[in-house]
Order: sequence, then structure tokens, then C-alpha cells
Amino acid sequence: MRFGDVHQRYWDWRAACNFMFGGTGGSLMFLTAAASYPESPPGLLGLVSLIIVGAGLALVWLEIGRPGRFLNVFLNFRTSWMTREAVAAAILFALAAAGVQWRLPAFIGLAGLAGLAFLYCQAMMLRASKGVPAWRLPAILPLVMSTGLSEGAGLLLLLFALTPAVPAWLSAVLLALTVLRAWAWWSYKAGLAGANAVRSGPQVLAGVHATMLIFGVALPLILLVSALGAPGAALHLNSIAAALVVLSGWYVKFAIVTRAARLQGYALARPRGPAAARPA
Repeated sequence: MRFGDVHQRYWDWRAACNFMFGGTGGSLMFLTAAASYPESPPGLLGLVSLIIVGAGLALVWLEIGRPGRFLNVFLNFRTSWMTREAVAAAILFALAAAGVQWRLPAFIGLAGLAGLAFLYCQAMMLRASKGVPAWRLPAILPLVMSTGLSEGAGLLLLLFALTPAVPAWLSAVLLALTVLRAWAWWSYKAGLAGANAVRSGPQVLAGVHATMLIFGVALPLILLVSALGAPGAALHLNSIAAALVVLSGWYVKFAIVTRAARLQGYALARPRGPAAARPA
């Protein structure tokens, strides 16, 4: 007899937005620090990163049953990836604010590493959720990491598009990360299909797969490659590709957290033989 197989009720769209915005903002800080080091990056880039991360954290804070007790999240660093995420976020904000305020490249670089650690903690939060087959797969780690980094690169390209000069290498980085994310997505989907998962998980992601292939892989790659042979239109082509990469990444994470998140449940074997006839 099978019991369970119900949708988890702990994380809703607000938690999904934390994964969407937090991954993008943390990656944006990391790539901004890497792109500008040993110089200080423009303050606007650091501010945008902190705003995005803060928006995700604010939404998940609203999900807490007693928001006034949010400080309790810092009490379980040894065992909780959520605690480690909160600590990484606090370090990220402190270092980024100090680095931008006093123009200290070393602090910006450390803030970038904190942003990458924040993204890793988010991936491990899903990986550690053993009761949800769509989250506990080992393939979720490279998927969340590559998705966050590609989103950060896409947003960084969009922000640079507002300036007179866009770094030539940025589109190449976005192209490489998009390919890496495509591989991670295929690996994750194959792993979920072969795992002992409830039926609804693969069914939900089957619908997401087509959208990911078209808008998250095919179109961005076509646009990025086309931009290499059309310098006059490169800015527009790269910007469209970057927007598609960011939006498709958010779509995938939203679907995994909210729609494919069904609990495994449990099974009880029917007793057979003489044991079945014994009174309880």
C-alpha cells in the first residue's frame, strides 16, 4: 500500500523567488568582482546585486510563520544549509557595502566569493531535502550552479548594454555558461527519469523541457553565435539572448520548487502467509 505522494506545503512561490533572485544576484556579484578586479566595479552593479538578493530574502522572510523570530535562522550553522545561506548573505551585504563605500577592491572580491557561496548554499538546500525526489538528485547541484551563473552573466551583459562599452569577452562567457547549463539540465532531467520519483515530477518537467530547449538553449545560442558574425547588430542580439537566459532560468527554478516538488511518501508491504491471519 502506498501513502503520501502529496505536494510539499513548506515552500511556495515566495521561496521560489528567493532561489530565482538570490541565485542571480549572488552570481552577479561574483562575476562583477571577477570582471573588475583589481579595480573597484561601478557602484551601480554592486547595488543591483544587493537589491536582487535582498528582494529574494525579503520574500522568503514573509513566508515565515513568525517573521519577528527570523534571527533563529542563524542558530544552526553546523547542520542547516538555510543557516549557511543566511550567513553567506550577511557577509555578502557587509563586504559589498564596505567595498563600494570605501572603494576597496579586495572587499569587492571577497563579496564576490560570498555571492558564489550563497548560490552554493541554495543548491545544497535543495540537495539536502531528501523527501522530495525532484530536489535531492545529485544533478540538482550543477543545475542550480550553472543556472545561477548564466543568469548572473546575462544580467551583467544587460547592465553593460546601458553603457558605452560592453566587454567583448562577456558574450563568450554567456555562451559557455549557456552550453554548460544545457548539459546540466539534460543530466538533471535524465537523473529524475531514472530515479525512484513520484510520477508527477517527470511529467511536470516534460512540459518545462520544451520551453527550456527553445527559449533557454536554442534561441540564446543562435543569437549569441549570430552576433559574432554581425558586429553592427551584436549589442541587440546579445541583449535579447541575455534576457532569454535570465528568464528561462527563473522559469525552470520556479517550476522545480513549486510544481515538481512532490513528497516521496512511503509504502507498507501487505503481510502474506500465516502472519496475515494473526490478529493485531
